[in-house]
Amino acid sequence: MSQNQKPYNQFVAMMAVARASFRSITRSPSAVVFTLLFPLIFIVVFGFIEGSSVNIKVATTPDSQPHHPVQEALTHTPGIKFVTGLTSEEMDESLSKGRIDAVLSFTSDAQDHYLVDMKTSSASAEKKAILKLVLENIVNKMNLDPEQISHPKAAIVETEMTGRKYSMIDFILPGQLGFSILSVGVFGTSFVFFNLRQTLVIKRFFATPVRKPFIILGEALSRLVFSLLGSLFIILVGYFAFGFTLINGVVTVLTMLLLAAVGLIVFMGFGFIISGVAKNESMIPPLANTITLPQFLLSGTFFPIDAFPSWLQPVCKLLPLTYLNEALRMVAFEGASLSSLWLQMGVILLWGVVIYALAVRFFRWE
Repeated sequence: MSQNQKPYNQFVAMMAVARASFRSITRSPSAVVFTLLFPLIFIVVFGFIEGSSVNIKVATTPDSQPHHPVQEALTHTPGIKFVTGLTSEEMDESLSKGRIDAVLSFTSDAQDHYLVDMKTSSASAEKKAILKLVLENIVNKMNLDPEQISHPKAAIVETEMTGRKYSMIDFILPGQLGFSILSVGVFGTSFVFFNLRQTLVIKRFFATPVRKPFIILGEALSRLVFSLLGSLFIILVGYFAFGFTLINGVVTVLTMLLLAAVGLIVFMGFGFIISGVAKNESMIPPLANTITLPQFLLSGTFFPIDAFPSWLQPVCKLLPLTYLNEALRMVAFEGASLSSLWLQMGVILLWGVVIYALAVRFFRWE
């Protein structure tokens, strides 16, 4: 190297790779479909559907009377799920944020008059109405006994606290962000690096001074920028068109984008593994679908996890997309900070360590 010749700038080379890769992504129909079109279609469809899941979550106060006849009848009612293990403060917080739909207190007096104190929140107005009808039906059946006509045996006392309304779009939109991020990370990365290897583009890269890590960083940066732009577009459409809740405004949007970036980086590891394992391009779709389809269906993307059978829920809670979707919903609707998402972030990052350990093992440059 002569004294006047500048050293090769790896950062400039990386940015050149990123720009070229970004242009190729924007010209790829599949990238646009999975990142923008599919999530947007689901958001529009579900955005016009009022209400949410038919499952109603209720908690009971610690002073509730055991073996209360109304509670026993409610326990055997389909669609009613009792949430346990919450303190009084946690019940009120969960109620105001729409995590549970009612707090019930079952008591009786000296004359064996059974009382039900139903505490609800405006966050779950539709489910409150359904639960009230169910309780009234149970109470009316008890009071229809001819001996109870003049002295009713059971009654409902209702109170309501204020809370943010949790609508269908508040559940669906974060799931569609997860859908988009997983699709880009797995399908985009696996196809691109397999094709770069098959067309000898990577081999040509090796003839240049650019180092291998900067090639990967350039490709990753282009996907990160494209995915974040798509995520921002989806969030803004949901907010302005369907009233998606962004509890802390711009701060919430930035936090959601940061979570999306972490999720994409982790999910790209799946793509590196597939591109190394696949013997030919026709093997990539089945391998990618094996990874993505279970997560699309079981990670709370379209349906709440508690809507699945109890034996299947532990499987749902093993998947990384479950925790990304959950974190996005908590940030958007509850205003959760990153520090309060230690469980969700910890599981996602643990998955990242495992995935990239396997990616190093299986990824091939040639």
